[in-house]
Amino acid sequence: MARFTLPRDLYHGKGTIEELKNLQGKKAIVVVGGGSMRRFGFLDKVIGNLKEAGMEVQLFENVEPDPSVETVMKGAAQMREFEPDWIVAIGGGSPIDAAKAMWVFYEYPETTFEAILEPFSFPALRQKAKFCAIPSTSGTATEVTAFSVITDYEKGIKYPLADFNITPDLAIVDPDLAETMPAKLTAHTGMDALTHAIEAYVSTCNSCFTDPLALKAIAMTFDYLEASYKGDMQAREQMHYAQCLAGMAFSNALLGIVHSMAHKTGAAYKNGHIVHGCANAMYLPQVIRFNAKDEVAAGRYADIARFVGLQGDTTEELVQALCAKIEAYNEALNIPKCIKDYEEGMVPEEEFLEKLSEVAALAISDACTGSNPRIPSQKQMEELLKCCYYGIDVTF
Repeated sequence: MARFTLPRDLYHGKGTIEELKNLQGKKAIVVVGGGSMRRFGFLDKVIGNLKEAGMEVQLFENVEPDPSVETVMKGAAQMREFEPDWIVAIGGGSPIDAAKAMWVFYEYPETTFEAILEPFSFPALRQKAKFCAIPSTSGTATEVTAFSVITDYEKGIKYPLADFNITPDLAIVDPDLAETMPAKLTAHTGMDALTHAIEAYVSTCNSCFTDPLALKAIAMTFDYLEASYKGDMQAREQMHYAQCLAGMAFSNALLGIVHSMAHKTGAAYKNGHIVHGCANAMYLPQVIRFNAKDEVAAGRYADIARFVGLQGDTTEELVQALCAKIEAYNEALNIPKCIKDYEEGMVPEEEFLEKLSEVAALAISDACTGSNPRIPSQKQMEELLKCCYYGIDVTF
């Protein structure tokens, strides 16, 4: 039996943040990241609209990028004290992901973080609160997904939490918020969305319900991402919708080893984090080359290439054309080709090689690996990571 789950309601279009006025409830806690939502006036709009709906409102602010287990537990404790019946998360993927995890520990204070690491193992939610997500970035699509990524900094590991219980009840996809993104963030989140859609299409869990969403998201990203990066606000609006379609696809079809690798390299190195969307962009062409050794996966990559109008007489030529197009986008968006070039050598070769075996093992065990069309061995994952580090094309 397969399952297809989306939010109960999704409002999209400029000004849809006003829909908060129609929520029914007594108390709402608003989970938000740094100062951008306050600085651009969107946090005040959220608070005002919720108060107009007759709710008492409390804030949980300053969720960090790549939210930590500690932040999740702190937010859950505040929720247990305040007892909201709506959790409203606004901002990028980090505050929304953090709020999803807080939701679990608000409703089930006796559970542990370790108890929810196994995919689709969450207890039944909505015993105390419903969830509304309002994204300000155009990439993670966490407003429509069953996923949350939380980092254990003590262990240096990002954990992708997965359960249909944490799919929001309400998503508000208002492109006004996305207009505030700087160019670099626009590039990284856009390539994250493209990776979501491509991995969903070739996932072993794809279906006739997810395929149209994935293909449309891929086509829209190729049509609008570069213009969005350059500041075209009409293109920025379309990218906000494209990433949401990609999220609907991958939340139900799942992902693959691009994300497994991005999760495990993201927090592994001492000089700083490899930004998730940038990691996906660097790894995606290499993983396509690796997965295309599988005949079924190669055929689906060729389907994508044909759908977006790429040329090739054979499956192999179409796969090569798709990789070339993605690499051309990376170059146009000022995304480095490989980890070695990331942030002027942030990850030294010595440290990369020292941690290679451990990072490869963690990537193989990541929740996203199981739906990848080709499961790598330890040796293959190490070689794949090396190709991503040095910028050498995968041939195995």
